[in-house]
Amino acid sequence: MNLQEIRKRIDQIDAQMVRLLTERLECSIQVAKIKKQTGQAIYHPEREQEIINYVKANAGDFGDAAAAIYLSILEASRELQYNEFERQNPLINLIDAVSDVNPKEVFKLACQGVEGAFSHSAALNRYPNAEYLFFDEFEEVFKAVESGTVERGLVPVENSSTGSVSEVYDLILKYRHYIVDAVDMSINQNLLACRGADLNTIKKVYSHPQAVKQCLEFIKDNSLEAVEAINTATAAKLVAEKNDPTIAAIGSAQAAKLYGLDIVRPCIQTIRNNSTRFIVISKTLSIPKDANKVSLVFSLPHVTGSLYRVLNRFALRGLNLTKIESRSAKRGGFEYLFYLDFAGNVNDIKVKKLLAALSEELEDFTFLGNYKEVSINCE
Repeated sequence: MNLQEIRKRIDQIDAQMVRLLTERLECSIQVAKIKKQTGQAIYHPEREQEIINYVKANAGDFGDAAAAIYLSILEASRELQYNEFERQNPLINLIDAVSDVNPKEVFKLACQGVEGAFSHSAALNRYPNAEYLFFDEFEEVFKAVESGTVERGLVPVENSSTGSVSEVYDLILKYRHYIVDAVDMSINQNLLACRGADLNTIKKVYSHPQAVKQCLEFIKDNSLEAVEAINTATAAKLVAEKNDPTIAAIGSAQAAKLYGLDIVRPCIQTIRNNSTRFIVISKTLSIPKDANKVSLVFSLPHVTGSLYRVLNRFALRGLNLTKIESRSAKRGGFEYLFYLDFAGNVNDIKVKKLLAALSEELEDFTFLGNYKEVSINCE
């Protein structure tokens, strides 16, 4: 057979497959109606695995390829079945009951570090009238929200140059507070020192580990000794108090102005297009009408292809994943929790139905929120 003849044969097979696939999907809808009448769950993992095992065992050399195709068929069938159901779902009831609640004009917001830190800059941009409470550790911010000491807390979760802030993701999974806002802020790291200091006198540089990583090339090129500090602004405050020309800090222009330091060298980060993503956490769920990002937490069974099956659900709906992070469940053994962000709004029916399905199927599932992420510039 030549190429044209083979393609013609493929077209004939496809025509048969489309007819049979349509017939199978119609049967799946009939199954959903029976499940609805008898109160059965839509998701039946044992039945699905039974089908996959049969396909792999009977497809010869193409067992794995055929199984992959059938995984998509089963996902599509399950989605059709969910569409047949109009039953109550606790998560959807929660989402439908939430309004676009803005915080009162003056409220308490927790940040890690001290005045002049990048977290403080992001908070000032989003909530200029808030009352700010500063804490030394990230977990203290989460505890302040948990206890009701503050209404909201702002923490960094990711930098475009150095990646995730692992400690914060662990705290997100531990406390499961709602995410109600997010800020993607451009970051310029500057070398700050007391008046009269320059690169000839400076020997040590103080800053947060993330800032040090972002400026590692500059630090090495100038043979500086990096010393870790709790926060960029804390480092700037220390340098100002010591008034020593042999030490400097890495931090923001705001911190330099606040603590009376000179900017010895601006924009010393290795990657010029440098930004940090901050999230705002709260005990109260709030979903703005123009929300554009959804965050979830869940765990998966130790079954081959379980993560693929979940991710395929988003692909089938054309939903774009923007972040997935696996973290230890810290329950002993090698168990993991997954943090996932995707672009979407819960008012979109396909998003709402997906959340309903995942909340019923996945272990340890938590809806963290649907919020608007905005981009801002930091001086």
